[in-house]
Amino acid sequence: MDDEITSTEKEGEKVNVRVQGGSSGAVYGLGVIGACIYYINRGTTPQEKAIGFLKALVWPVYLVKGVLEFLEKE
Repeated sequence: MDDEITSTEKEGEKVNVRVQGGSSGAVYGLGVIGACIYYINRGTTPQEKAIGFLKALVWPVYLVKGVLEFLEKE
């Protein structure tokens, strides 16, 4: 087995790298911001607001859990 990496590029040639489909990060970011606003506004004490911030970071877990519970009832 040969572990040596060989380059197929010519010397002095520029390499163009294109990344496509990066919009999911923006959707997740907006979801985190919305969840932060929701959970922090519901908290009445600083401790509840801190827990709300942590919940906002993992909101997809709550979403998937809710969907799976809903599907289990059917």
